[in-house]
Amino acid sequence: MDEDKVQQNRRETDEQATAQRAAILGIKYLDTRQFENTLPLSPNILEISVMHQNRIVPLFVGNEAQPWQFGATTQTPQSFLRDLSQKYTSVGHSVQFFLISNSGFKQIMDRYDPVVKVVHDDIKIAKEGDSDTLSEVSRMLNSVGSDEVFDYLVDQADRLGASDIHIENQRTHMRVRMRIDGVLHPVADLENDRYRIILGALASRANISTAAKEPQSGHMQKEITRDGETHMLNLRVETVPTMYGNDAVLRLFNFDESMLNLDRLGIGQTERNEINEIVGHPRGMVLMVGPTGSGKSTTLYSIINALNTTRRKIITLEDPIEYGITGITQIPIDTNGGQSFADGLRAVLRLDPDVVMVGEIRDADTAKTAIQASITGHLVLSSFHANSSSSAFSRMIDLIGVNPIFSSAIRLVIAQRLVRRLDDETKQEYEPDESTRNWVRTALKDLPDHIEKPDFDNFKLWRPVVSESSPFGFKGRIVIMEQMVVGEEIQRFLRGDENDVHTEIIEAAARKAGMVTLLERGVLAALRGETTLDEINSVI
Repeated sequence: MDEDKVQQNRRETDEQATAQRAAILGIKYLDTRQFENTLPLSPNILEISVMHQNRIVPLFVGNEAQPWQFGATTQTPQSFLRDLSQKYTSVGHSVQFFLISNSGFKQIMDRYDPVVKVVHDDIKIAKEGDSDTLSEVSRMLNSVGSDEVFDYLVDQADRLGASDIHIENQRTHMRVRMRIDGVLHPVADLENDRYRIILGALASRANISTAAKEPQSGHMQKEITRDGETHMLNLRVETVPTMYGNDAVLRLFNFDESMLNLDRLGIGQTERNEINEIVGHPRGMVLMVGPTGSGKSTTLYSIINALNTTRRKIITLEDPIEYGITGITQIPIDTNGGQSFADGLRAVLRLDPDVVMVGEIRDADTAKTAIQASITGHLVLSSFHANSSSSAFSRMIDLIGVNPIFSSAIRLVIAQRLVRRLDDETKQEYEPDESTRNWVRTALKDLPDHIEKPDFDNFKLWRPVVSESSPFGFKGRIVIMEQMVVGEEIQRFLRGDENDVHTEIIEAAARKAGMVTLLERGVLAALRGETTLDEINSVI
């Protein structure tokens, strides 16, 4: 389908939705397509800024006999319509309002306020205490055309490698922050009228309401073209009502199937061998645990991609779907709308899958159904909220009780974190002081025998060094993994052979079997010069 046809279909959909909305609101609907490019302009009736802010345009200049006519949208404040009507009726004139589509408003508004194509500078992230950069970016973003500001913000977030955009309402302004390499950075303070523009664009594309009084979830895609290359960006949108309006967080997923590859995750050889064993013999259950934003989904998708062959039927149940992958059946589960992972899982098992991914185990019903599936020849992958692999076990036992079936089903638990990676071009080696050496000795004193211990008297550390291309001395993030392979010792707890079952006991048994903890993996990464001890301490 050519681009013109696509645009026509979108416009028709917009007009139909507006007509339905007009009927509900009891306002006359007007299709502006026949005259929006030839409508005589009346620039002296309303100021351009007022028209933008209130999403309203003049249509007909009235007189004693004819009413003044205006085109309003679903985003036009009722209070503004009342004030405008009162203004004209107080001097003996009548006013008539029509509901027009957002597309029609844009077309007419583009004639009142033609877009001047300006190439805006790239956004710079302000360093700590750098108010000048913050002010400069704020001025520049406030100057970006109203129809461009949302797209520009998303494009710049993608260019900077941000994982999230936070749009937050304050009393006097709107704050924009971006999370880059796991850390939130202030980007700009925008005028309040930008809020309506950005939230309006977000609402229409992510299919959410700007007037909702409860939290909402949405999803949208945006095509990004940079340096002659194009990629698809998935955005997961979450909004929540606050004192000053709806705050929004946009989570960015750079859709590129080639990135969902175990070879590109930088996993250590020991951990990789354990994952390869799972991929080579796909059966049983694998749990990924960690907080939001720890890269669980990327690792799970990468394992699925490694399993993705024409010989296997792979089905995922997700809330929402974050990446679309060729060759895999992906099913959205709307848990807010009353659907459950357990019901979805029971249904898909009838489709004879080889591998199933359940977005998250949240309740006993889902846990038991997933366990049942994993002992009947399927590989079941899922995420679970816990701080470590050991606490995941104790939490699962709390959820479903002592369960001999679970002991034979679960094969591997992976706890994961993401920490910022030092920029190899700028990082600086230094000699740690004695207290730091003692801390490292203590942190690594119980390393399993199969891990080579560092020379505690002569090791070096590295610190970040700021540069023009690396404003914080870090570039990207690395995965820190704690992997618990479920052997006979761990299974004893799940079967009920041991009376005293809690996180510390389970961890001691796993460490005896050779497990390396998150903290140990992190400290070893710092000793290799990949990250810093401060970063490890703040994340792990």
